[in-house]
Amino acid sequence: MDFVNDENINRYADFVKSLNGGGGKFYIMTFGCQQNEADSEKLAGLALLMGYSAADNPEDADLILVNTCAIREHAELKALSKIGGFKKLKKSNPELIVGVCGCMANESHVVEKLKNSYPYVSFTLAPGDIHRLPEIVAGILSGGKRRFETESDVHPGIIEGLPVMRKERHRAWVSIMYGCNNFCSYCIVPYVRGRERSRRSEDIIRECRDLVQDGCRDITLLGQNVNSYSSDISFAELLLGIAKIDGDFRIRFMTSHPKDVPDELIDVIGAEEKIAPHFHLPLQSGSDRVLSLMNRRSTMERYSGILEKLRRSRPGIAVTSDIIVGFPTESEEDFDATLRALSELRFDMIYSFIYSPRKGTPAAVMDGQVPYPVKKERMSRLLELQGAISLEKNKLFEGRKDPVLVDSFETREGGGICSGRNAWGKLVHFEGTSEMIGTSRDVRIDRAGPFELYGTIVK
Repeated sequence: MDFVNDENINRYADFVKSLNGGGGKFYIMTFGCQQNEADSEKLAGLALLMGYSAADNPEDADLILVNTCAIREHAELKALSKIGGFKKLKKSNPELIVGVCGCMANESHVVEKLKNSYPYVSFTLAPGDIHRLPEIVAGILSGGKRRFETESDVHPGIIEGLPVMRKERHRAWVSIMYGCNNFCSYCIVPYVRGRERSRRSEDIIRECRDLVQDGCRDITLLGQNVNSYSSDISFAELLLGIAKIDGDFRIRFMTSHPKDVPDELIDVIGAEEKIAPHFHLPLQSGSDRVLSLMNRRSTMERYSGILEKLRRSRPGIAVTSDIIVGFPTESEEDFDATLRALSELRFDMIYSFIYSPRKGTPAAVMDGQVPYPVKKERMSRLLELQGAISLEKNKLFEGRKDPVLVDSFETREGGGICSGRNAWGKLVHFEGTSEMIGTSRDVRIDRAGPFELYGTIVK
């Protein structure tokens, strides 16, 4: 793997400053996963490097970046709708630059649509080309043509040292790898984010150390399949290296794949207190037949064995998962197997999705597409069952006192409500003040719901 520190970034950024007088404002709209959130923080860092300052709304911006998601058709249509809304802004401000970034910008049919049907869009920028933002903006400001292309192969490696403008000081996303090699039959990610590329461990550990020294209390390591990290050390060894950093902080990671959970990783999760007691492990279906069609390369037996070892190694660990309802040819028997899996595995929470075909994936052209009314009815049954299980799991926290890292504050009549997450990733609400954001507070849980906990600060 080649690792590149692109000196052209600063040169183009300085050129942009000279063209716009060091002024101008930028606005970033983000869709999709945590990886997109992390990418948007890099885009914001590059915008600052070019002399732009952040705008609170798109109406005040001179540079608008839409960081898109292609995982489902709904996300794609929503992003296109938002992009369509910028037509009026471009008309009132002809100098406005609108860029479409993220996964949709690496789909050739979407790029062609933006080029031909959205004349107010100035450029597209694929996920692996984030570092080229100053170059592209410089070209457009100097009178160049609109730029529409999918990911380049100019820099085949990982660009290190990009500036980052983080939304929060107390929490941070850290990408440790990019791309995916799994090719699940329903998933577009390998086609829009490319093959797996892992960062060097020394660069990751250095970034985490800097974050902790700057006051970060919660670090989430990101990758499309994070536990297939493969650089100079294993993922388990990387976790241990980060855990050795001095400071009071938690380590989280997502997303994992059942085929890449070795005993070494389970042992580290059980032994290292800085690793949060939470593991997100997508199952997708409880039917081995459907899992095979999905190309998941795992079975219910394999998955159940992992959870058994995890819960033995780290008692009380919270386990969350992903479930897809209505995959092509899914029968009532297959769906019953998924319901049995939920009953047996007892997830703390699931992210559930009704299957929708994604153009370019094998599943999109499979025979046996399940009618939407059937999928919707099955989803209702799935949510009803999981809601009861989640409530049962959350009730175990009633009466307990645990630290909660405060993320947000909402003003209410007579006071205000703070919200944050405990070590298990549970959302907790309690009375507090805006000054508590970014701090950790001991909270006694008074009441549990299926999706959140309600508590009181313990003085």
